[in-house]
Amino acid sequence: MPSIAAAPARSRRSPSTARGRGILGLLAAAAAVLALTACGSLPTDGQVYQGLPVVDSLTEPEFAFAPAGPQPGATPTEIVDGFLRAGTGAAGDWERAREFLAPSIRNTWNPDASVTVDLGERVLVSPTESQVTADLVRVGTVDDTGAYSPDDETTTRLSFRLGQQDDGEWRITEAPDGVVLARNVFPRVFHRYSIMYFDPTWTYLVPDLRWFPSGNAPTRIAGALLDGSPSPWLAASVRTAAPEGVFLDPAAVPVSSGVASVGLSSEAQALDPETLGRIQTQLDESLRTANITSVQLSVADRTLVPDAAAFRSTGVVSQALVLTEDGFGLVTGGELAPLEDLSPVVVAAQPIAIQVSADRDTAAALLPDGSVARLDPVRGVVPTDTRQGLVAPTVDPFGYIWSVPAGDPSQVQAVGPDDSVVAIADAFAGATQVQAMSLSRDGTRLAASVNAGGRGEIWVAGVVRNADGVPERLGVSELLGTLPGPGTSLAWLDDATVGVLAAGPGGPTLTEQTVGGAQATTDAPAGVASIAGVNTPSTVRLHTSDGLVYTRRGAGWTQSLADVLVLATQQGRPN
Repeated sequence: MPSIAAAPARSRRSPSTARGRGILGLLAAAAAVLALTACGSLPTDGQVYQGLPVVDSLTEPEFAFAPAGPQPGATPTEIVDGFLRAGTGAAGDWERAREFLAPSIRNTWNPDASVTVDLGERVLVSPTESQVTADLVRVGTVDDTGAYSPDDETTTRLSFRLGQQDDGEWRITEAPDGVVLARNVFPRVFHRYSIMYFDPTWTYLVPDLRWFPSGNAPTRIAGALLDGSPSPWLAASVRTAAPEGVFLDPAAVPVSSGVASVGLSSEAQALDPETLGRIQTQLDESLRTANITSVQLSVADRTLVPDAAAFRSTGVVSQALVLTEDGFGLVTGGELAPLEDLSPVVVAAQPIAIQVSADRDTAAALLPDGSVARLDPVRGVVPTDTRQGLVAPTVDPFGYIWSVPAGDPSQVQAVGPDDSVVAIADAFAGATQVQAMSLSRDGTRLAASVNAGGRGEIWVAGVVRNADGVPERLGVSELLGTLPGPGTSLAWLDDATVGVLAAGPGGPTLTEQTVGGAQATTDAPAGVASIAGVNTPSTVRLHTSDGLVYTRRGAGWTQSLADVLVLATQQGRPN
């Protein structure tokens, strides 16, 4: 097993020199590794682009806003301003905001209809004494299911009517449903939660992020899972164990000592143990994101104790998987540990991009001549796509190698283990270029950095398969956010976060984009060329064109490896 020698703190060599040295440098001491793994949140420094501020809803201290109520003698404009500010007070079903409303609409105004996320700078105008308009710059919206969508800083006008009450005070008589929250305030009023669905094979759990106020989150989460449906872009790519006709009953989820009591409607009495076990698992893992430790199911006051269904983890090993002059393998204890069957094929192929399947029985590779191949321990290097201008390929849980020419986004194809070629329908409609793409480790979602309308964007689409797991088409692409420049490399950092390297106006950048929420963009090290996710955004690795590998350390980057030819990505780990 080749040993790994220490490297200088800084190394600036050309790619050809790096390939010639054949020495892998490991710089991070054990203490530094511990410091890195302890950092569990996205960076908050650097310029923040379209999206929401990064907030870890599981570690943020509970914080409740206490907005002021209407003041005596307030003008119509002051009443509307106070009403908008009272959107921060979710307590009591926004009872503070309702104080600004006339009795005629106090109980019919629906704060749950939507959330408008804006920059926080609002211009209020009163064209007549009983009318007020509020102009704001919208950067995102949350719909009545809790799903977040970004907005391209659209100027929006809200209109209000007011009337004087019997006591002479002005109150709002007409108001749009929903609340308005400034971008920096939104994540402290609404928290992100994952509604967990299964992939079509019942093997993996797939998160569908929603944003709810924290006060009654368990009820909202259970209701979204049992009474709702997946986000439209994802719906054809996942499944739920709860059949139609089974719903939350009663429509509330009490919590005691971390245990949530979830009642199912009487129709659940006819469900088989396997189905109940899958429902149990979906609820367990969905409510875990609200700090619920266990879920107790019941039907008509009868306690159910199903065996929770097993599911496969999408986690990867924490060690870097790299190709060097010494071989291909995991960096373990200062040495390079080869993947027993796969490493010889990788070394023989000398690819410039590698993604390894979860079982390590195949890899998708971009070869030096620009073609894409399957690297197979038995068959060796098997070409799968020889078209010009291909981006780095990706491999799914069924062993399909996905590839696409950068300049022809609609021509996505997937090649199966049996060499069958599938043309993926409905791919990237509206994009003029694909810069990078990767499948989520559960195989249900394809994320890509694309050029659309002359700007860099991050898209995600659900993967639609037939009953045998063969991919057939992509669902409608969902815009996740924009990029400061053309994307260069993309990887999934965990089940719900995509990392994208881009060429920004001031140098390379890293954008960490939550699928259905937050985006943060920070500076990346000079010369960065590719990205590899581990298990959390804080453990992301970046690889430079001269062979250095960087890992995050606090708000900055530290060099951890040198003389790396290729930093590979992993799609899981063997069971």
